[in-house]
Amino acid sequence: MSEESGPRPAPGVRHRRRRVWYELIECGLHGHRLVGTDAGRVRPADALVVREWDGLRWHRCLRCDAWLVLPPPEAAGREFPPGRAEIALPLRGRPLRDRYVLRLIALDRLVHFVVLGILAVAVLVFAGERRRLHDPFYRVVDALQNGVGGPSGRSGRGLLGELEKAFSAHTSTLWVIGLVLAAYALLEGVEAVGLWRARRWAEYLTFVATAVLLVPEIYELTGHITVTKILTLVVNLAVVVYLLVAKRLFGLRGGGRAEAAERERDSGWEALERVHPGR
Repeated sequence: MSEESGPRPAPGVRHRRRRVWYELIECGLHGHRLVGTDAGRVRPADALVVREWDGLRWHRCLRCDAWLVLPPPEAAGREFPPGRAEIALPLRGRPLRDRYVLRLIALDRLVHFVVLGILAVAVLVFAGERRRLHDPFYRVVDALQNGVGGPSGRSGRGLLGELEKAFSAHTSTLWVIGLVLAAYALLEGVEAVGLWRARRWAEYLTFVATAVLLVPEIYELTGHITVTKILTLVVNLAVVVYLLVAKRLFGLRGGGRAEAAERERDSGWEALERVHPGR
């Protein structure tokens, strides 16, 4: 899309085609970011964000660069629009895209957190109640097998076989498995929160945790290959490559300084001046 599909530009605005897909999504979800809507008067120095022309007041969205016409306030809350030092610019450009990607990874980690948390609770509850469930379980197994004409006793195969292994495992082993699952779920939850809030430490944590898991995932493909295993490996590989290259971890491609410079270039005042000079 381009800005030509938006409202008529204010005077002095240079029209320039550029991709604003993420900006439009963000504005569609949260509304435009306008400043000076409560100002009584507009100065020439405010032309980058607010302009008056032919009796109309034009407000610029600081995120998607659309110009919107709003009437002056009936009761002004301030004399002039805020200066640059008072304005917190929203993300735009590549930093905004990165936030969407990080939140997509965060949602994936949130699903892991929920699934692993449920499994951890199930294993720990089972470890505490195994003795009480032992006899009823085998009575059900015998009834099912006798009902279909099969042999009574333990089958050792399928779901029943796995349950039999669980009942025969040591209680300490079950507790260790449950605690490991709980710790892994907690790790995924911490990753999800950190990535959702775009914390740098969460990017490193997710990279290390995901990279470590690639080894057993690749090893599993040497045995029985399933679509789920392949998809999991592809997703985790994509996450590792994205974090390493796009987020410049471990000093790659200039590291954190280069990312900060990119953020300033795409989301700072320089970016707004490139699109619509304040004159």
